[in-house]
Amino acid sequence: MKCSRREVLFSAGGLASLPVLAAAGAGPAAPAAHSTDSLVSLTTHVKPISVEERRARIEKVQGLMQEQKIRALLVEPGSSLDYFTGVRWHRSERTTAAIIPARGDVVVVTPVFEEPSVRETLQVGGDVRAWNEDESPFALLADALRAHAPGAGPLAVEETTRFFIVDGVRKAGNVEIASAASLVRACRMIKSPAELALLQAANDVTLAALRHVHAKVQTGMTAADIGALMSGATRALGGSDSGALILLNEASAYPHGSVKPQSVHEGSIILLDCGCSVQGYESDISRTWVHGQPTARQRKIWETVKRGQELALETAKMGVPVGKIDDAVRAFYVSEGYGPAYHLPGLPHRTGHGIGMDGHEPAYLVHGDATPLAPGMCFSDEPGLYIAGELGVRLEDCWHMTETGPKLFTGLATSIEQPI
Repeated sequence: MKCSRREVLFSAGGLASLPVLAAAGAGPAAPAAHSTDSLVSLTTHVKPISVEERRARIEKVQGLMQEQKIRALLVEPGSSLDYFTGVRWHRSERTTAAIIPARGDVVVVTPVFEEPSVRETLQVGGDVRAWNEDESPFALLADALRAHAPGAGPLAVEETTRFFIVDGVRKAGNVEIASAASLVRACRMIKSPAELALLQAANDVTLAALRHVHAKVQTGMTAADIGALMSGATRALGGSDSGALILLNEASAYPHGSVKPQSVHEGSIILLDCGCSVQGYESDISRTWVHGQPTARQRKIWETVKRGQELALETAKMGVPVGKIDDAVRAFYVSEGYGPAYHLPGLPHRTGHGIGMDGHEPAYLVHGDATPLAPGMCFSDEPGLYIAGELGVRLEDCWHMTETGPKLFTGLATSIEQPI
């Protein structure tokens, strides 16, 4: 359930500059770094998404645009631009964006000094138009729209595109703007076999890294110490580190952590929420255990969460609205004395989220989401329980829907003593 903006992020250099919400403050001196020499990359065999698959994605979204009388799709850097074109680029005040017309080739607009770098990853052909610092990228995008998508109909905009780009193109091209959420989701929500294979690889890496870290946690460690272990193991195993949320003791009661310093001691609750990326596809796995002997209360809460995870999977059947999964888990928790609904003590967040090229993406396992389950959809399963001021437990594994039911990328935790 890591925060979508990675509020707690451990990197090779230590804590990143994002706000730190986990209990990673001062504590006993950190133990010596543990070697990752015994770890071997699990991703040497992975195959990136092919050019042919990306072109098929373009054809699919173009067909949808033609049906809906949409002129073109506007996308700026991020997962959707990568999904359709292969271009992996960053967002800045200097506009890079693509026009995908309802018919014809893609046009990418980028600063002139970025053009060679952008061309390196453009996999679907098309045109790259560069603008100088004293020129308007919006005029170039509007020109591309007129040339490649003439006629009536709105310009559909990918939902994360920043306002200044949308506004600039709208004014430069005098064009009607529409949301592209339904277009993009219709393509991205259903994963192909190649995408499922990359998601499997990412999950394999994260689970193996968690297994390595679980065996190395020692009394006196802080969240930062554990996060550094997780980051090093993830990289050694062949994943691009996506960050780790490390919650110790009372901090585990708050789904995204606390600023109060915490360290590992006998009886500590240790909650790790971790992920990595393999060829642009994300994992998201959480494990909770106790350092030393768990109390009867800790064990009972842990086993209740495990049953919640199992119930979510039992509810996941073809055509069932995804929100019903959340409803089923929440009803069970209420029967155990938690809640009601999203109230504490209980489960204040959704039971799960879609996952793919983004750690969090539609659809969502939350009350009221009527999206019907279909083969190829991928989700997390993470119905935690949180008791403010005391402790929290979260177990999380990802799965994808098949014709015969849900299929896990990773096996569920066995027990509080054997959580990996």
